[in-house]
Amino acid sequence: MSYQGYGQPYGQPPPPQGYGQYPPPQQGQYPPPHGQYPPAQQGQYGQYPPPQQGGYYQSPPPPPGQYPPPQAPYGQPPPQQYGAPPPQHQQPYGAPPPGQYGAPPPQHGAPPPQHGGHYGAPPPAPYGAPPVQPTPPSPGYGAPQIIQWDGNADAQALRGAMKGFGTDEKTLINVLSRKDPLQIDLIRSTYERTFKRRLVEDIKSETRSWFEFGLVQLARGPLLADIHNLFDAMAGPGTKEVVMNDILLSRSNADLKAIKSAYQHTFRRSLESDVKGELSLKTERHFLIVLAANRAEDSAPVNPQQVEEDVMNIYRSTEGKVGTDEILVCSILSTRNDNQIRAIAHTYRQKFNRDLDTVIQSEFSGHMKDALLFQLRHAVDKYMHAAQLLEDSMAGLGTKDHLLISRTIRFHWDRNELANVKGAYLHRYKKPLAARIRGETSGDYQKLMIACVGE
Repeated sequence: MSYQGYGQPYGQPPPPQGYGQYPPPQQGQYPPPHGQYPPAQQGQYGQYPPPQQGGYYQSPPPPPGQYPPPQAPYGQPPPQQYGAPPPQHQQPYGAPPPGQYGAPPPQHGAPPPQHGGHYGAPPPAPYGAPPVQPTPPSPGYGAPQIIQWDGNADAQALRGAMKGFGTDEKTLINVLSRKDPLQIDLIRSTYERTFKRRLVEDIKSETRSWFEFGLVQLARGPLLADIHNLFDAMAGPGTKEVVMNDILLSRSNADLKAIKSAYQHTFRRSLESDVKGELSLKTERHFLIVLAANRAEDSAPVNPQQVEEDVMNIYRSTEGKVGTDEILVCSILSTRNDNQIRAIAHTYRQKFNRDLDTVIQSEFSGHMKDALLFQLRHAVDKYMHAAQLLEDSMAGLGTKDHLLISRTIRFHWDRNELANVKGAYLHRYKKPLAARIRGETSGDYQKLMIACVGE
């Protein structure tokens, strides 16, 4: 996976007000109709200084001893609401309560584990710190919910679009591309209960190629799409490692537990056992640490003492020795939350005058290198990283259709996240995401992708 041209200096924060600046839909609201979702505006970035040294944005360095500010949700609420509990369906990526980041907390806690300690364990909380609240699951990954919404009309429309001679592709696109994960689950169950047929199987029999693949991703919803994509990635000869990265890395503990449970329930086998059979020894250990779901929760504060310890451990495991202690680095990036990893990257740069991203590229190789870069880049700026992943799926000779579809649909489930990804894409590549997708796709496949990005 190429990341050439990814210009953000790691350890620097993204633009403080974000890329998209659109408020998330209220819980239970129907997503914006097709064509009415506000596009990202080029003018939103006019107040920023021009790129320096290849970067898309550089902020002044924080005062000595402080970390860069946390990655607030782009499109964040007004300042007086910052730190308020997010809607239940909105995962609070990188948003700890104010006052926990940027200023060192009291340092009267027990010292963190030393180099060579227990791999795969999250950092200890400072003594006397308030209880850490678990990060809620992403939309579609939580327990089944009863919603005040009737899926019967959409189930009828889908059946009508596929019944008899011919297929009404426009209806399939309009119905499936505009729903949130809870609505999709209700439509699917209503369809199967009403018609005694399986929606996904009907879609497969009535459509073809990448258009079919995209519709199936939507009809399954995010959780079922994840587990089927994982299963397919590990079935047959070779393993599609990039699919495993996309689905498993930088996820909340709640999401990982939901993925493991659904995988076991659907395929009657454990995800861990399948991963063991697909990856080389050290990369296997990396992913087993990830699957243990011991990541620090998003609300866990940054402990400067732990950050210093992690930075020194990474240095001693890479540049500071002959050879590399891969597993220790994997453990740190797999068990720290995004704010903690961002602080580690910033401190590493300050202390050794080298970007941690560059260190990983020079000290690691193969799948492990790609996985570690994924975890680091997501933590430093998740929306710019998502924009880069989308560009990677279209750059070069030929479009990687599987990745373009799965990534576009993964980001589309949360409209606030999608707005920020589109804004980041426009800012980085000076071209709207929808226009880029139009140039790489055609026919019903193109119409489906454009509908999913809200154009």
